[in-house]
Amino acid sequence: MSEPAKITYLEPNAMQASRAFSPAVITQGGRTVWLAGQTTTTDLDGRDISGDFSAQAHACFSLIDQTLRRLDGTLDNLVTMTVFINDPRFGDQFVKIRSEKFSPGRYPASALITVSHFARPGIVIEIQAVAVI
Repeated sequence: MSEPAKITYLEPNAMQASRAFSPAVITQGGRTVWLAGQTTTTDLDGRDISGDFSAQAHACFSLIDQTLRRLDGTLDNLVTMTVFINDPRFGDQFVKIRSEKFSPGRYPASALITVSHFARPGIVIEIQAVAVI
């Protein structure tokens, strides 16, 4: 059994804090969990959310949280994420949603990348992440 994870967040500068990400996250101990990319065109109740950026972003975070809870973790265990969106105009909206999912100053490191297409029509966001539990 590994020792419990110790997660430390490098203090962000003003711009990084305003964009809800940490410049670096340092971990010691714990288990590293490499999460598959999460995306969906249905919410957790099975309703169609094709093309609905906000609903898909919230659903992606919920799916990631569900997976982490199976491993005795939560979103608080995320240390980095790569976020793919299909329209750069969604960037500020994503930052707002991400800032609601984490405690201030405890944001994962992150990259936000605009892509032209996803695997299925109606998908507008995908989040791939790494956690330490």
